[in-house]
Amino acid sequence: MTVDDTGSGTDAQGRAEPRAADPGDDPLALRLEQLILGAERRYTPFQAARSAGVSMELASRFWRAMGFADIGQAKALTEADVLALRRLAGLVEAGLLSEAMAVQVARSTGQTTARLADWQIDSFLEGLTEPPEPGMTRTEVTYPLVELLLPELEEFLVYVWRRQLAAATGRVVQATDDEEMVDRRLAVGFADLVGFTRLTRRLEEEELGELVEAFETTAADLVAARGGRLIKTLGDEVLYSADDAGVAAEIALRLIETMANDETMPELRVGIAFGTVTTRMGDVFGTTVNLASRLTSIAPRDAVLVDSAFAEELIRTGEAPASETEAAEAAAAAEKEGEEPPTYRFALQPMWQRPVRGLGVVEPWLLMRRDGGA
Repeated sequence: MTVDDTGSGTDAQGRAEPRAADPGDDPLALRLEQLILGAERRYTPFQAARSAGVSMELASRFWRAMGFADIGQAKALTEADVLALRRLAGLVEAGLLSEAMAVQVARSTGQTTARLADWQIDSFLEGLTEPPEPGMTRTEVTYPLVELLLPELEEFLVYVWRRQLAAATGRVVQATDDEEMVDRRLAVGFADLVGFTRLTRRLEEEELGELVEAFETTAADLVAARGGRLIKTLGDEVLYSADDAGVAAEIALRLIETMANDETMPELRVGIAFGTVTTRMGDVFGTTVNLASRLTSIAPRDAVLVDSAFAEELIRTGEAPASETEAAEAAAAAEKEGEEPPTYRFALQPMWQRPVRGLGVVEPWLLMRRDGGA
């Protein structure tokens, strides 16, 4: 799609592209829009860009990055849209953000909030808007509900965002150098439900949705409670990271144990790798991430496979012995000296080296909870 200097959308042959559904076609939908946005429609895209003192080209880049549908030159924008353009452009003009970074901010914010809004409508409002009386439409019920919930949800969203921003800023401040702020050494883990494809053919859509939601909720709670960070969920798979190898190992084993105790859940397998990771827009990339994914695909059911770098990190930090022989020798030496023997949370069992597509030969280790581990 291309956008000319008036913001009109056309395809490669210059034909006008179909527009998104216009809530103005429905009076109740328009009332809901005005309630949520807190303002009436006043501007076309061209007028909004001009009022904000921003070129139409830059305004279009911001709107596309935020995920907004092309509306041609319909009068559908509000004073808040103008203010948002001014703020983004002002950050660029002040030198606080480059233009590319401002677009990236718009894109990351748009993608995150779009998913949140979809979830709230699909999973939250859906269950609360059953018409109490015959003849009432869902929209008629939704309006007073949104009117009550909107300020509370808005305050809660800002609170959670500030908390997450404080945590993320703290991690950056603690980075040892500038490069570590982007390219960091992390433990990255994938947890994957076994046989999910077969389940999709056997279960009804509603049952499948409930299973996925239960899995994602359980995983998110465990990752957060143990000090990790949930990067993303992919239906039958979750990706998480942790600064500390011991934290990542504990999360993996807790996930296995929790799912194994739930008869409704399929078996789980986890793969973890440790190394340099590039972070962008809340996601992680690089060879370490690819290796963790590959380890997951070859992990036994209800088991955790880790790479050699992760195993070495657990050994270095005293979370696991290099071998059971070494653990026994250390215990015997401590007893001889009248000291407390070293305690280990985890055990590592080397597996056969094997070729992994795209990564060469790797040496996976089976991660287990050591006898008596918490």
